[in-house]
Amino acid sequence: MEMRDIDDLPKNAANYMALTPLWFLERAATVHPTSKAVIHESRTYTWLQTYQRCRRLASALSKRSIGVGSSVAIIAPNVPALYEAHFGIPMSGAVVNTINIRLNASTIAFLLGHSQSTIVIVDQEFFNLAEDALRIMKEKSQGNFTPPLVIVIADESCNPETLKYALGQGAIEYEKFLESGDPDFAWKPPQDEWQSIALGYTSGTTASPKGVVLHHRGAYLLALSNPIIWEMNEGAVYLWTLPMFHCNGWCFPWTLAAVCGTNICLRQVTAKGVYSAIAKYRVTHFCAAPVVLNSIVNAPPEDTILPLPHVVRVMTAGAAPPPSVLAGMSQKGFRVTHTYGLSETYGPSTVCAWKPEWDSLPPETQARLNARQGVRYVGLECLDVISTQTGQPVPADGKTIGEIVFRGNVVMKGYLKNPKANEETFANGWFHSGDLGVKNPDGYIEIKDRSKDIIISGGENISSVEVENSLYLHPAVMEASVVARADERWGESPCAFVTLKPGVDKSNEQRLAEDIMKFCRSKMPAYWVPKSVIFGPLPKTATGKIQKHVLRAKAKELGPVRMSKL
Repeated sequence: MEMRDIDDLPKNAANYMALTPLWFLERAATVHPTSKAVIHESRTYTWLQTYQRCRRLASALSKRSIGVGSSVAIIAPNVPALYEAHFGIPMSGAVVNTINIRLNASTIAFLLGHSQSTIVIVDQEFFNLAEDALRIMKEKSQGNFTPPLVIVIADESCNPETLKYALGQGAIEYEKFLESGDPDFAWKPPQDEWQSIALGYTSGTTASPKGVVLHHRGAYLLALSNPIIWEMNEGAVYLWTLPMFHCNGWCFPWTLAAVCGTNICLRQVTAKGVYSAIAKYRVTHFCAAPVVLNSIVNAPPEDTILPLPHVVRVMTAGAAPPPSVLAGMSQKGFRVTHTYGLSETYGPSTVCAWKPEWDSLPPETQARLNARQGVRYVGLECLDVISTQTGQPVPADGKTIGEIVFRGNVVMKGYLKNPKANEETFANGWFHSGDLGVKNPDGYIEIKDRSKDIIISGGENISSVEVENSLYLHPAVMEASVVARADERWGESPCAFVTLKPGVDKSNEQRLAEDIMKFCRSKMPAYWVPKSVIFGPLPKTATGKIQKHVLRAKAKELGPVRMSKL
């Protein structure tokens, strides 16, 4: 039987418009035209100036026949041009394709080719990288290569020679490009909110990176969910420690326009830079992966400004944060909100929502509870943990492991030109994260591992995350990552890669390794204890995630743990 509404009133131009975060910028420029929008070193732009600059960018792109169906790539650290790209490029109808500055030239060549980016905007520091990528594309094209238009962003903190070189190679300077645009350009919002706003590539560790396509509707919803779950009010001062090229800065470029806040750009992230920005600009909020929080917690006294001059709210995601790092941040006066998500869910889309009854608990218990991935964002409709065998929800017992799955308006459109991957990832009406976790009795989900990171030793599953959390409690350990290493007796056993804190005596690594193993034995089942401990710096992605695939390769090179002859 057909279900009928109480009326037959149609949508019309007065009561229905496609959702898009682009209107947030127009509103900020109207409401707070003279308020500071973007600060970068000696440069400051107001909301009105930022809106005009974004309209100039959209206009200049339109004059170059860029519009719906085009992709514009940008390779830059956190500078004003990258902020402007999140508005100016979609205002032309095109898709913003932010590229990770720490990728190598051959990967960037793949991304530029796959996305068919017709314009590449690149920061002067990374011009050579872009040039190498375009050279690789040309060599592979066998004579039918049309080079994209290259626009170079100048930065006062960089070597002027690199800019001179780029301009000599025919690149257009970004400010000159903006001058060719109209500050009053009549940009058009999307007709359909399903239209793509952004393209970002997952850090493909095994195969080619996959292009995650996001739409205007999802960007709008997540951008408005961010301040609701994070107590972010109008006029917030936000420090860009998180790279904007990572999941479009978790949608915060759009959020900051919605709350008419101030963006403080940080070209390079150091603990000292974070502390001094807090003091200088009265920063109220910043986001960071746990590895950045770890550097803030362990910063030498001369790099810190403590006690903090005011409350600073920190959002962390990108990897499961060790409870010891969360506790360390709280002790220093930071208020940490723990979120979780993926590129495919517009960045964080679950939050470990703090409960008032946790306030009276011991700090260690608080940190352990806050280390969980939590509950769905206000803008996400469905979140669950399902059995990898049956596809049914697992019981909320905190023990039964399943896969974390999402469904709703803040799930990507899909992977660009990759129907096979889309079929797998959207199987049975869910987005499959590939993360394994449990559902606790209070409904909060908790990651136990990436499906590929689970260690199976003697037929038993070992959660590398839990072993790592224990390692972080050891007084000498600064960073730790645990992967499977082949083991003659058990098939696999945990292998710990450890970075020691500054000042730790490293002269006897054997004794240190034994001490760490002994410490682990007091904290976990015997079969979880790492059978090998390797010291040294840990390889990281551009967003501070530890590259476990590199460590797995190292563990493979070490060969299997030998069976004792005794």
